[in-house]
Amino acid sequence: MRRFLKIILMLLVGPTVLPAQQEIPPLEIAHLTGNFYVYTTYNFYDGQAVPSNSLYVLTDSGVVLIDTPWDSTQFQPVLDSIEARHGKKVVLCISTHFHADRTAGLEYYRAKGIRTYSSKLTLDWCKKEGEKQPEFTFSKDTVFQVGGLRLETYYPGEGHAPDNIVVWFGQAKLLYGGCFVKSVESSGLGNLSHANPAAWAKSVQKVRKKYRKARYIIPGHFGWQGDGLRHTAKLLRKHLKI
Repeated sequence: MRRFLKIILMLLVGPTVLPAQQEIPPLEIAHLTGNFYVYTTYNFYDGQAVPSNSLYVLTDSGVVLIDTPWDSTQFQPVLDSIEARHGKKVVLCISTHFHADRTAGLEYYRAKGIRTYSSKLTLDWCKKEGEKQPEFTFSKDTVFQVGGLRLETYYPGEGHAPDNIVVWFGQAKLLYGGCFVKSVESSGLGNLSHANPAAWAKSVQKVRKKYRKARYIIPGHFGWQGDGLRHTAKLLRKHLKI
């Protein structure tokens, strides 16, 4: 009788119980220094939930975002969290290259009245690859000034992507590298689908020379302790076998 009941139960619920689907971790916000905060969202890459770092900066005229969330469910929570914490609205967003972990929220933020920017080269690649697009572009290295904040964009040449730029905040000696810079936690170069490793090695040296006084270096993924530029150069030498 027990065996009969067990067979009936198996027919009703199936022979096995499947594990719960892996969930994407929620938004994380970490204070870096002064008015600078790193915010991290997640998405799946090769079946694993991977953290993607972005930056926001408080100014007298509102908040500046560098790169958008990767996870679309966090587009609005980022805005809500910033307003709840600081009583300020986001007024400007700059994307550092065309991949979705940098651009996914551009059109959402544009619809919210936020001025969205990238380089002209990034816009061209967004169009080519079907990624979200900014409203405005710049065609050369550009200085932005917002509410007392000064930041400069710099295109060192091809690297992780053909259009990757870095952003420098001289007041804080902070270099936002995005995916051009690998975290010291990284054992490899990651996604190389649009990379040019040989050019990347040269581009890294340009950035290291130009921003040798950087106190903080923020990579696109994982932790930002240590010298990510030096580590990226090391990984590239290993990859290129030089």
